[in-house]
Amino acid sequence: MSLFGAMRLPRSVLFGSGQRQALPAVARQFGRRVLICTDPRLGADRELEALVTGLERLGSTTLVYDRTLPDLPTESIMDCLRTAASFTPEVVIGIGGGSCMDMAKAVSVLLTHGGEPSAYYGEYKVPGPVIPLIAVPTTSGTGSEVTPVSVVADTAKGTKIGIASPYLIPQVAVCDPELTLSCPPALTACSGGDALTHAIESFTALARPVSADLTLQHVFVGKNALSDHFALLAIASIWKSLYPAFINGKDLQARENLMMGALAAGCAFGTAGTAAAHAIQYPVGNATHTAHGDGVASLLPYVMEFNRPACVDSFAQIARMLGLGVASSTDDDLSHILIDEVARLLASVGIPRTLKDLGLAADKQQWTAESAISIQRLVKNNPRPLDLPAMQAITAAAYSGDRAALRHA
Repeated sequence: MSLFGAMRLPRSVLFGSGQRQALPAVARQFGRRVLICTDPRLGADRELEALVTGLERLGSTTLVYDRTLPDLPTESIMDCLRTAASFTPEVVIGIGGGSCMDMAKAVSVLLTHGGEPSAYYGEYKVPGPVIPLIAVPTTSGTGSEVTPVSVVADTAKGTKIGIASPYLIPQVAVCDPELTLSCPPALTACSGGDALTHAIESFTALARPVSADLTLQHVFVGKNALSDHFALLAIASIWKSLYPAFINGKDLQARENLMMGALAAGCAFGTAGTAAAHAIQYPVGNATHTAHGDGVASLLPYVMEFNRPACVDSFAQIARMLGLGVASSTDDDLSHILIDEVARLLASVGIPRTLKDLGLAADKQQWTAESAISIQRLVKNNPRPLDLPAMQAITAAAYSGDRAALRHA
């Protein structure tokens, strides 16, 4: 196979403790009228107040929308749009977790091109550039600060769906690990599990046949030489930092490594894409109203077990990088060891072990599998072919906790 790589990234990424102080000057490069999308907790935070003061000191006029809801229901997007329309912002800043950054992306599309979110569902539906975006994450998880997708919850359809376009990649990502020091342990685990899932799914995504129009036809193009480098950086960074950050949230070095891992994972999956764990989580999240990160991380060991026959080499490469196994371990041995160690790490930070633990009703298993197989943006990226029986097998194993059952699937 010829060497192929593809990356889509912000114009600028600022990473490091204290880098949030650059935000006012960065925003000023794009305009004076600044819309900030955040949530109620951060809206009352002194850090946000200091950032607004800094923006206004440089001559910017700000409007803070602090009513972003978790999982970003479409009603929340339209409420923000109504609030911001007469303000006519020149730059939109998303500050917070994934929903806040995804709100900034979605509202920027609607302010620029009009209509409702549903007009832009899927890939390449955004017709052109949008109001410049700046993303400031306050958790280490979603990677939305560097990705071309905004995930929204369409309440009328009862499902989550993505708006995916390179136009949604923020112009600038400002990643300051100090903003994550107040994350409680459960949020640290949930967001870190999300980032680890992004990294592993992007590193093992199906490699597509290379053509000159591959990146023009697909926003997420599958495993490639460039995304792999970011995925491995992400896995290594998260592996050494997730548990330390979970047990001691004030450990700045752990926070820095965890945010670096989440950022790198976003760079990886923003081009390569994710797969079955994310496809199954969408209906699970809708049914249980549990956090996205808990859902994908809970599913990750089961999806890895199902995908193992197609991923022995990739899993072994990750295991060797992490120093797992012994010198005489075969690739087959290492692939099993990696899955066991991923499950152990996630359990150590309190990630739910099964879909039952997440609250999925037993009679929702078939519906979950049927809903997941319909999400082709993710299904087509899985390294092992998926059909309804395969989805049913993964869902059943993830519900019961019987990962070994997938070794014969």
